[in-house]
Amino acid sequence: MSIKSLLAKPFAYFTYLTIKKWAGQPLKTQEKVFKDLIQQAANTQFGKDHKFSEITTYEHFVARVPIRDYEDLKPYVERVVAGESNILWPEKPLYFAKTSGTTSGAKYIPITKESMPNHIKAARNAILMYIHETGNSSFVEGKMIFLQGSPVLKTENGVQLGRLSGIVAHYVPKYLQKNRMPSWETNCIDDWEAKVSAIVDETFSEDLTVISGIPSWVQMYFEKLQKKTGKPVGDVFKNFNLFIYGGVNYEPYRAKFEDLIGRKVDSIELYPASEGFFAFQDCQTEKGMLLQLDSGMFYEFVEADSFFHEQPKRITIKDVKVNVNYVMLISSNAGLWCYNIGDTVQFTSIKPYRIIVSGRIKHFISGFGEHVIGKEVECALQEAMASENVSVSEFTVAPQINPESGLPYHEWFIEFEKAPENVSVLSLKIDRALQEQNSYYRDLIEGKVLQPLKITTVQNNGFQQYMKSIGKLGGQNKLPRLSNDRKIADALQKLSVEK
Repeated sequence: MSIKSLLAKPFAYFTYLTIKKWAGQPLKTQEKVFKDLIQQAANTQFGKDHKFSEITTYEHFVARVPIRDYEDLKPYVERVVAGESNILWPEKPLYFAKTSGTTSGAKYIPITKESMPNHIKAARNAILMYIHETGNSSFVEGKMIFLQGSPVLKTENGVQLGRLSGIVAHYVPKYLQKNRMPSWETNCIDDWEAKVSAIVDETFSEDLTVISGIPSWVQMYFEKLQKKTGKPVGDVFKNFNLFIYGGVNYEPYRAKFEDLIGRKVDSIELYPASEGFFAFQDCQTEKGMLLQLDSGMFYEFVEADSFFHEQPKRITIKDVKVNVNYVMLISSNAGLWCYNIGDTVQFTSIKPYRIIVSGRIKHFISGFGEHVIGKEVECALQEAMASENVSVSEFTVAPQINPESGLPYHEWFIEFEKAPENVSVLSLKIDRALQEQNSYYRDLIEGKVLQPLKITTVQNNGFQQYMKSIGKLGGQNKLPRLSNDRKIADALQKLSVEK
């Protein structure tokens, strides 16, 4: 066992004690974060506009600072992008994480000198908590691969900008630099397909122990690796035993990954975003990810069912309940204030506070009031797959409101790795499972307002072709599980087996 592996264990124990301390006093931790944020931003333009100097309670904050999304915050962000200081947070940000928005065009999310360390610390702590829990630290001796965006950054008015994963690539600790893959040159390749091929060529003969990335894009890497070597990934990398992922739910991919790898491996789920690193899986035996309460972010929540009301009720962690679908709002030391990140979450535990990501507040189907969310379709598919010996590469769901004949229905676009013997049987099983997940949907089926869902089979690599056609192949780009319109559905229709 190397010195690095030996030192990892006491470091992991120290990290565990630190996390245990703030997780054990969550309300006090969040109250301190709240007060620090208000005090530090009091003399910024945003702070002056919203009278931060007069805010002494959470109720004052709610009265003065409304819920905002990026479009609402954009007038302030544009001033920061133009080079002004002290607008949303003291001084200028260190970076802008540039993301592609669906309604706002390109988004520029500020990352400050105060917020940047939290992105790095949370990812590190996730691994250390795993080491403390399992006692497994041998993987630190092998090579680690992180599938991420290009680290090449541009500069705009004195502030560097790029993809979040590319920015984070500049902060890989020195003790991991020798272990880290792919090479800097390969990481800088823009074309995702060319990049993955280059990564395969660079890594297939190495001793990889940790692989990290968004599951859909890691799957592409695994498939190319298997094609090149003719072996399961677990045989190519005999010491690979830890998969770290984020961005999407891993469960729909798990069976496929185990088939590609040839065995089960441990996994750690992360919840990073350009706006902040919100949570990570701190325990292999408990459901959910530990909400990061001490990372310069103050959290608020609104029940998703009432979010679009004129004045939805905002609450703090003090009043949340388990298994309720909430829109998560953050105020942070990056200069975001009561900011709607667009995700919905559910608490799986409040001692400590653990969450799962249940979907996107704008990604749902509710053509008839059913309000089906991402978590529900994923669970329904997973349940049906288990009984049908089916493997799915990718899927998305959209409403068919005006069918050529019959009642409206939900149309599921599925790319199968292993297709069912009878698609109609699978459709009915998914539909029954979805009815169990969502009582409104069940009422619409039983009331003959909707007919049971229908599956449209997408051709092999069809989803990749679609993502490539819209310029979002690879990196941090993710396909919505749900859409309330037919934009994605109409494009996938052209890539269906039945076309």
